[in-house]
Formats: sequence, C-alpha cells, structure tokens
Amino acid sequence: MPTHGVAITVPEPHGAALQEARERFGDPLARFIPPHVTLLPPTEIDAPSLEAFEKHLQVVAREHAPFRMTLAGTGTFRPLSPVVFVQVSSGISQCELLETAVRNGPVVRRLDFNYHPHVTIAHNLVEEQLDAAFDGLVDFRCTIDVVAFELYHQTDDGVWRPLSSFTLEG
Repeated sequence: MPTHGVAITVPEPHGAALQEARERFGDPLARFIPPHVTLLPPTEIDAPSLEAFEKHLQVVAREHAPFRMTLAGTGTFRPLSPVVFVQVSSGISQCELLETAVRNGPVVRRLDFNYHPHVTIAHNLVEEQLDAAFDGLVDFRCTIDVVAFELYHQTDDGVWRPLSSFTLEG
C-alpha cells in the first residue's frame, strides 16, 4: 500500500542548508527526505481513501492562516529515540493546531510519541554522529513564512516527493 505523509517543507535557501548538513553528518536518508516539519508521519493510505484525505487537507488549509515559524538551535529525543533535530522555537502552537486538524480526518494514524514539531537532521546514527549533528547546528537560526503544507508520497525508489500542496487561507 502506498505510504504518504503531510509536512511543512522548509523553503530555500534554508532547506538546502539543512539537507547539506544532514548529509555532512552522515545520515543516509538525507537525499531521500526533504527538510520538513511533520504534520502526519508516514502512513499507508490506499487509493480510495486518498481522494477523501486530499479533500480533508483542502478544508484544513482553508481553516488555518499562514504564520511565521522560527527554527533555532538543536534538540534530541535521545535516549528514547536516536534523533537530533533543529527546534521549532516559534510557530509551535500553529504547527500543533495543523497537526491535530490533519489527523482528525478520514485517515487515522496513532502516534508512537506525543507530537513535537521539529526538523530532523540526524536519525539512527552512531552516538558520535548524533553528537556532531547536535553541536554542528546549535547556532542555526532562520525564520520562514509558512504559507502552505504538502502531501508527500514515498516513491518506489524510497524518495519522499510532494504530491499536492495546500495553501493556508484562514
């Protein structure tokens, strides 16, 4: 069954900088996953359900306004999960509201952990690489205008590609 996800894509030039950093830290998934803030983690969605889900995402986008989001510094989910990330330091509540709205539709996805908006920069690496990622972007900071979110599809080559974009209109 096809795997999909919903995310706020980090725009250029910041997206490229974060992707290059993820590659530099040795994360083999860097070329497969664009820098993003997840709203719906990887979820299997069959073709008949996808149309209803896209309609739901259109409604979500109409009901939520664009917002400014700041990414600043690093954080980690260690020791629970071997992940290092760039933190969302402003725009957290807007991300939480979007995430709740996205998941309160026709596609049900239980979460393994409580929702915490972030941009992953290292995942499932050895401790030294995770430490390097944590230290390497501790001073990273950018502010972006979030005007849309994307429905992603994981293609047969393992790459996550945008399938549809939904403009925030609220």
